[in-house]
Amino acid sequence: MRPELRHARWAAAVLLLWAFSPRGAAGQTSAPETTTAVEPRPLHIASRTLANGLRVLAVEDHSTPIVNLQIWYHVGSKDERAGRTGFAHLFEHLMFKGSAHVAPDQLSRIIEAAGGVDNAYTNDDVTVFWETVPSNFLERVLWLEADRMASLTVDQANFTSEREVVKEERRLRIEDPPYGRLFEDLYALAFTVHPYHHTTMGSMEDLDKAALSDVQEFYRTYYRPDNATLVMVGDAVAAECFAWTDKYFGGIPKPAQPVPRQQLVEPPQNEAREATKSYGANSPLPAVIEGYKMSAAFSPDYYALNLASSILSSGESSRLYRRLVYETQLAAQAAGVGNFTEDPNLFLAFAVMNQGKTAEEGKAAIESVLEQMKEQPVSEHELTKAKNQVLATSIFAREGDQQTADTLGFAAVIGKDPELVNQEAERYLTVTPKEIQRVAREYFVVGRMTVLYITAPAAPR
Repeated sequence: MRPELRHARWAAAVLLLWAFSPRGAAGQTSAPETTTAVEPRPLHIASRTLANGLRVLAVEDHSTPIVNLQIWYHVGSKDERAGRTGFAHLFEHLMFKGSAHVAPDQLSRIIEAAGGVDNAYTNDDVTVFWETVPSNFLERVLWLEADRMASLTVDQANFTSEREVVKEERRLRIEDPPYGRLFEDLYALAFTVHPYHHTTMGSMEDLDKAALSDVQEFYRTYYRPDNATLVMVGDAVAAECFAWTDKYFGGIPKPAQPVPRQQLVEPPQNEAREATKSYGANSPLPAVIEGYKMSAAFSPDYYALNLASSILSSGESSRLYRRLVYETQLAAQAAGVGNFTEDPNLFLAFAVMNQGKTAEEGKAAIESVLEQMKEQPVSEHELTKAKNQVLATSIFAREGDQQTADTLGFAAVIGKDPELVNQEAERYLTVTPKEIQRVAREYFVVGRMTVLYITAPAAPR
């Protein structure tokens, strides 16, 4: 299903993050500023849960005659067993291969014929399928989604063909690009027990040795109504949406066994972990990536950590970019991102060094930036800017049905409470410079750190 449009991995996120952020001066001292009083408009969320466990959320927006429908399956790569990695991503593909009443690859063609678009993505925690269609087509889309939930065709032919597609996607996204394996190698080092140890793409070996029965069991276990959240945003009446959901999903039975949840907890990390890799000629410059264990999305420290992440890594004016690229000219590129997920994950800082500079110099420079945040509170200017960026993102997200549904689904599934979308602005606005300093001191420490050095290939003689 249009693999070039699917989710980008964290490598792309870190390499390109700076290019999409507002410009400005970071680190300067200025008089206290006030964050804009404009806040995201509250969402009026209608909700209900069917007898079979399917949760349904609806937000009416009649400004344009379209609707975005998303179905969030609470299954991602962290739900895969060791030796069976890549299954969640594989199922993202298999879900387009036909069901009892829809021929293979016809679902997207039906959507497109109605003037709509559709796609899907998989990450550590969820697999999400979405469609944006004219609102008078919503009932048909609900029927399509119900049909593939209840009667997906999981046969040998589909399994074999889509396994090859996923393997090719792995080559294109992980194995061939410069520094493409960097995140995979870092996570394998950083996590010893928790399944964040492996990334969503999985391994070629696991995909090759998987049997059809393994895949069918994965489908029966996770693609079920009591493991799904249906989100509808746009030109639709909530009561009518609920009636259609009852009509098409209500007859899908809830399995007798509860959904198994990932129970492995990563043990505390008390000392730094380091490794060195070389990726050959297509990664010609030294590089370094550091990962610091941090708390999960929507945890008490989430909002302060997210703002700290923005100050450190959002745009060319961020502290990391300014120090490593502008001021010292150590790096050709530097960025970072907080990977906030359902379970505790990593804050990532990344640099590709300039010719003649070493990965060790990059590590020292990154750590000096983090030390500065620990030693003294951030300026009011920086914090105000970060808060305004967060608010602007939230406000713009409310302008589009799909962005609103994305935000709502994330809060409902990962945060366990859809109303979190109406609380986040206040939670960000109350964060203080001292709170930023506190989380920096708690999380950006050697005992939580994993470092991966990438060496340049040896020069030919």
